[in-house]
Amino acid sequence: MRVVADENFDAPLVQWLRSQGHDVVWMVEKARGSEDIAVLDQARSEERIILTFDRDFGELVFHRQLKASGVVLFRLRARSARSLLERVQAPGRKSKRSP
Repeated sequence: MRVVADENFDAPLVQWLRSQGHDVVWMVEKARGSEDIAVLDQARSEERIILTFDRDFGELVFHRQLKASGVVLFRLRARSARSLLERVQAPGRKSKRSP
């Protein structure tokens, strides 16, 4: 999978994705401090999916209807790299959401 990991993704997550064979451009390495619109433009031009914790991408893609190859918005209570790694490494595990 070809992805752009937003700056808010931790290094261990990026390293794990790469170790799984994914082609990851990490904005921390590529262009730290880029505006969200620039991240979206880069992802679109390279046909990459954006991985982010930033809800502003929803505003850009859904409300302003800007084109995107895809956006995965992570909304987890525990945002540590370790907790997210546990979640993505166990895709069959059901979420423990409150009703």
